[in-house]
Amino acid sequence: MAPKVIWLFVFVALYWAYCIFWGVKSAMAAKTASDYFIAGRRLSLWVFVLAATATSFSGWTFMGHPGLVYRDGFQYAYASFYTITIPFTGVLFLKRQWMLGKRFGYVTPGEMLSDYFRGDAIRILVVLVALLFSIPYLGVQLGASGFLFNVLTDDLISTNVGMWVLSLVVLIYVASGGLRAVAYVDTVQCILLGLGIVITGIIALNLAGGWDALNAGFAELGKTDVGKWGATPDGYNAYFAIPGVIQFTAGLGKETPVGGLWTGIMCLTYMFALMGIQSAPAFSMWAFGNQSPKPFAPQQVWASSFCIGLILFFFTAFQGMGAHLLGANPAVTEAGLGISNVLDGAAISAKPDSLVPYYFNQIADTMPWLVGILAVCALAAMQSTGAAYMSTAGGMLTRDLYKRYLNPTASHTTQKLFGRLGVAFIVLSALLVATFSRDALVLLGGLAVAFGFQMWPSLAAICWVPWITRQGATWGLAAGLIGVIFTETFGQTIAGWVGIELAWGRWPWTIHSAGWGMILNLAVCIPVSAMTQNSEDRAHRMKYHGFLREHASLSPGKKGLVPVAWIVTIAWMFFGIGPGAVIGNDIFGAPDAGVEGWTFGIPSIWAWQILFWLLGVGMMWLLAYKMEMSTVPDKEVEALVEDIGDVVQTPAAQAGAGGAGR
Repeated sequence: MAPKVIWLFVFVALYWAYCIFWGVKSAMAAKTASDYFIAGRRLSLWVFVLAATATSFSGWTFMGHPGLVYRDGFQYAYASFYTITIPFTGVLFLKRQWMLGKRFGYVTPGEMLSDYFRGDAIRILVVLVALLFSIPYLGVQLGASGFLFNVLTDDLISTNVGMWVLSLVVLIYVASGGLRAVAYVDTVQCILLGLGIVITGIIALNLAGGWDALNAGFAELGKTDVGKWGATPDGYNAYFAIPGVIQFTAGLGKETPVGGLWTGIMCLTYMFALMGIQSAPAFSMWAFGNQSPKPFAPQQVWASSFCIGLILFFFTAFQGMGAHLLGANPAVTEAGLGISNVLDGAAISAKPDSLVPYYFNQIADTMPWLVGILAVCALAAMQSTGAAYMSTAGGMLTRDLYKRYLNPTASHTTQKLFGRLGVAFIVLSALLVATFSRDALVLLGGLAVAFGFQMWPSLAAICWVPWITRQGATWGLAAGLIGVIFTETFGQTIAGWVGIELAWGRWPWTIHSAGWGMILNLAVCIPVSAMTQNSEDRAHRMKYHGFLREHASLSPGKKGLVPVAWIVTIAWMFFGIGPGAVIGNDIFGAPDAGVEGWTFGIPSIWAWQILFWLLGVGMMWLLAYKMEMSTVPDKEVEALVEDIGDVVQTPAAQAGAGGAGR
């Protein structure tokens, strides 16, 4: 057995021991249902900061993201801005959801939304979104963990065997300890995630010969049209420029975009999709689990936007773009533009996700112990998000289906039991899909984050916009889900099964399915809300908004900053991740100008991304701290619920919530 495999097993065993320790410890501490499902609302500041960051940036960030940067170049690297757009959703919604959760004792977002809208259809749709998000998303993560071990053990462990064995430990600690176990394991997973990406980036940079050699290689590549997408309509190598604002194609599968897929509007709507991570139902439960909103701002601004952004815009770029010069791109190698030929071009071209494990193997002979550590870093990254969605989706199945409809008087013990059964159901479903229908998993995986984004109008309604009605939010959410499905490959496949050929392919007009879903969502939500206004329902909703305005309104001295915040946010989105990003192609030197012609000695598109990352951190600071959107409210929030585990309300609580029972 190779030394790297021995070290791999040693470090994985230590990691598993840590996970199971917290599973057992948290199970012993979970006396009530709320202890199990939302950690008794007692998550501490640093636990949430690290755990929420780990949940937001998963194994896809560790393995999939570098592979796509390699496949599509810097035009895809605009996706690294999800370090800002994911927590941007949290800035808008987490603090206010926490306040409502503490005030009225909510454990799941389904309970919150059904109370607010006084209807159960929205509750069912939220559970559906949670399942459609968690099962394929988890399946992708678990499948990737099995593939990683298959590569690193040189086929000693098959992908499916590795996937099932690695998943067993996740199931044990999540089902045992609930959200508390997930949170404490996630704290270590967050550190391992960042450390692993940095070390892998250093490996890539070292293989390329350092910073100067890397940029010199980019300069030579930028003078050609060698690569997957050739040249953009402006004649630039597509690895170093986005191909325009929009392309009016019928979509992938119907037409091939000229110069690449990642137009300005595609980058923007893809960022919308990734906003779905923190608007997905799981993050509402993360919000409910906190002692106070105090951790929200540092997580959103410093842990996510700054720290993870720094890692992705530099170290992931080293991995993805550096791979072209290290043998991973056969066309570049054949053109004599490579620095070395240490990576397996045929294998990586066929499966870009395999890029990171091949970097690991470059140090297997000299530092096998480090391969073991990096493998655990990757495994931790893959399991961090999956564990959170397993736990929260199990809670929603229990609270929003079993307790609501089958056993309204369920005890704490019974709720915990069904929560654990729900976790097992979700893990088993994900594993079965990943094992027996990998194609279906790929199709479903494309839907997950876009589905989460469709929760925006419902969350906006309860947090900010009382005008949106129950009918508008419910029918809009349903329409949004349909819009996502039929602008993804999954919808094309469904249509083909029934003998219908859709006129469009995946992502028509280079607009991501999340964008099409939201267009349809709002096209239904707004007119339906306008037609279903009711004074009684409006008065009920205003009880919630009156409470939020009393506790979360902006300080009078800062109200003048509201227009500034709007202008900064819209301008950043337009120029940083939207149509205006085309300016970044050559504002700091044309891609073919060479190192001497680049203002900062790096490709203009890369410099533009780094500049707007820093501006984005400033924008997040403005919103989270200065605009008080993620700070602790000045007025203490008083809980109106006696027992949040069984949700037994006091008369005062019933009056405060308009008498809405659960």
